[in-house]
Amino acid sequence: MSENQATPARTELVEGQVDFDPIKIGIVSISDRASSGVYVDKGLPALRDVTPEATLAIAHKEMPGFGEQMRQISLKFVPTAILSRQVAVIREQSLIINLPGQPKSIQETLEGLKDADGQSLVSGIFAAVPYCVDLIGGPYMETNDAVCKSFRPKSAIRPVKSS
Repeated sequence: MSENQATPARTELVEGQVDFDPIKIGIVSISDRASSGVYVDKGLPALRDVTPEATLAIAHKEMPGFGEQMRQISLKFVPTAILSRQVAVIREQSLIINLPGQPKSIQETLEGLKDADGQSLVSGIFAAVPYCVDLIGGPYMETNDAVCKSFRPKSAIRPVKSS
């Protein structure tokens, strides 16, 4: 498992024993300019493009904060980020996030921006994903804090049990 993947969800079996359930994560990368041939799609070339309109068409609920934060991060680099159409939606118990098409932009929007000392300047969207998944009835996820520390209200944090 690479450091960018979420850890499997843990389930307490009996006092002191923990089992891990697999978490399914799909990744969709969108780039209008790459799909039209302006540049080579370096994000996820094995996927066919899925437009924000298609994502919105299957949604049960839109999650506008994810798109707003991705645009906020991208605006730190390019003023045309305001034109991006990144969206996130809920469909049943799935969180679907359309990411930018460039690898550097994907990393920045997921992890956020840090200063030279590694201190967070702008929060990335992945910090909110585990709690969002909690709220839609998905498995409890933990992250590697060195890569991306997830955020939950204190009342939603489950203590780590040793196995």
